[in-house]
Amino acid sequence: MTEHNDELLRVAAIAAVLAMVNSQGEDPSLAGRKQGSTWAQDQRRINMGRASLLRSKSERSPWR
Repeated sequence: MTEHNDELLRVAAIAAVLAMVNSQGEDPSLAGRKQGSTWAQDQRRINMGRASLLRSKSERSPWR
């Protein structure tokens, strides 16, 4: 019986935390997943030795 109560309290606590995070708006932990501005994307691509964003966008896509 106490295991069920402990599990129920754990689920309630997790739900409360998730509800609080969602009510505050955007989740700050997801900031690293954003692509950023086109300038930042272009700089990252160039620093990795890839073609610039302008060049990659202007290339033709493969056949569909």
